[in-house]
Amino acid sequence: MKRLPLGIQTFSKLILENHYYVDKTEFVYKLANIGTYFFLSRPRRFGKSSFLDTLKEAFEGNEKIFKGLFLEKNWDWSKKYPVIKISFGGGLMQTPEQVDEIIHGILRYNQRNLGISCEKGLPASVCLKELIEQSSKQFKEKVVVLIDEYDKPILDNIEKEETAIKIREILKGFYSVIKDSDSYIRFVFITGVSKFSKVNLFSGLNNLTDITLDPRFSTICGYTQNELEDTFQEQLSGISLEELKEWYNGYSFDGTKVYNPFDVLHLLDKRTFKNYWFETGTPTFLIKLIEKRKFPIPKLEDIELTETSLNSFDVGSIELEALLFQTGYLTIKEIERLGDMIIYHLVYPNKEVKSSLSDSILKYLANSFSTDKERNKSTLFKLLHKGDVGGLKELFHSFFASIPYNWYTGNTIADYEGYYASVFYTYFTATGVEVHVEDVTNLGRIDMVAILNGHCYVLEFKVNELTPKGSALAQIKEKKYHEKYIGYESSHLYSGSVKSIYLIGVEFNKTDRNITSFDWEEVVC
Repeated sequence: MKRLPLGIQTFSKLILENHYYVDKTEFVYKLANIGTYFFLSRPRRFGKSSFLDTLKEAFEGNEKIFKGLFLEKNWDWSKKYPVIKISFGGGLMQTPEQVDEIIHGILRYNQRNLGISCEKGLPASVCLKELIEQSSKQFKEKVVVLIDEYDKPILDNIEKEETAIKIREILKGFYSVIKDSDSYIRFVFITGVSKFSKVNLFSGLNNLTDITLDPRFSTICGYTQNELEDTFQEQLSGISLEELKEWYNGYSFDGTKVYNPFDVLHLLDKRTFKNYWFETGTPTFLIKLIEKRKFPIPKLEDIELTETSLNSFDVGSIELEALLFQTGYLTIKEIERLGDMIIYHLVYPNKEVKSSLSDSILKYLANSFSTDKERNKSTLFKLLHKGDVGGLKELFHSFFASIPYNWYTGNTIADYEGYYASVFYTYFTATGVEVHVEDVTNLGRIDMVAILNGHCYVLEFKVNELTPKGSALAQIKEKKYHEKYIGYESSHLYSGSVKSIYLIGVEFNKTDRNITSFDWEEVVC
């Protein structure tokens, strides 16, 4: 087991005593030998900055910190390249003027670090070009340019479209200098969360190789199962690997599933399963976008996107599903090829993301105070755990009745039918129980199934204005949706083998804004 080398510490502020390094240096070797210009998109706190630090140390020739790692014997340590590192990771940038000022500050830092003096008062793009050229001449080697969080200045202002566009144009001009300095460039690596169109942000870098979904680099960030068990063998003592996998594994970027390293390191430090990654940033903008698009929340269980849609992202034309993938709230489950088309099937990566995102959406949908929401969640879990369907009926009746009238009149999200089903769905998933939506049987699709402690709940939702009263439960019985779950063996930690099945038909009235019918029957297994 290797101690984490100084200078390339993975999330070094998280665990002060027990740093261990998952060796990703073979990717440094591969990248340096197959090309010059690379781009990588990964969710926040996923190890992008750590990998950039590794690149920096390698190209600067700091051989001693790579002792025992792959790169130690697979790198030309006689060459030391000047490295320009640009990071927008720190601070909030709210105006174009602030962005310009921060860029100049970053350039001044690099000048001091490299011993270069550029002419004062130059535009940022001109200053970067001069810094690249002077560094190459002074060190008598080509230059390495590393850009971290390239998109953060735009994402900080994504809700203010006019400001975001102005900042995008500043960055576009700044990044274009890199291509103009091609003869002085040895290597370029750009990382960020989102994946803006090359045309709109990297128009000059037409030779930028995007490795975001390249199978060769699918595990460049994150921990594979083998890496996790080999590197952290001692620290994993007493921790359930199955529970660890369910909570934090499941991210896929066109390849092997990986763990979120931020979560893993926090777990090893605190020894408690929690939503560590999610708590570092609530996706307020995403939730507002879901409301604006009137997106049916249960659909998040299975999204289909073409390759074009997955890569389509820019200010003013944001694909919600693509943004959810890029920010780490959805991941690739399956890739389907239909002729010349590539279809990506997206799902939640793991329990942490599914329950946490549902909880955030629920807070918005329910317009409830945190204490009310948490009380309802704990009550729901207890009722599901003991098979108290009568209690479920009472809970949801009281819940809808408690939503203030002005919430409905002042918010468009309550106008669409999926609102009611979405509230049920987000409550169930926020509790962490096993949930399936639109599950296919040979006779149709089940709206929702929840399983906990051997109890299986088959739910169908209807709106009275659109269907006859009593049709929800009748449909479940007629199409025998429950038969699929007789003898069902779940791999979910809290589900267990199904021993009892409850058929529940829930009907709503848009005028009364509440449940008008909650009919149920128990099936003898």
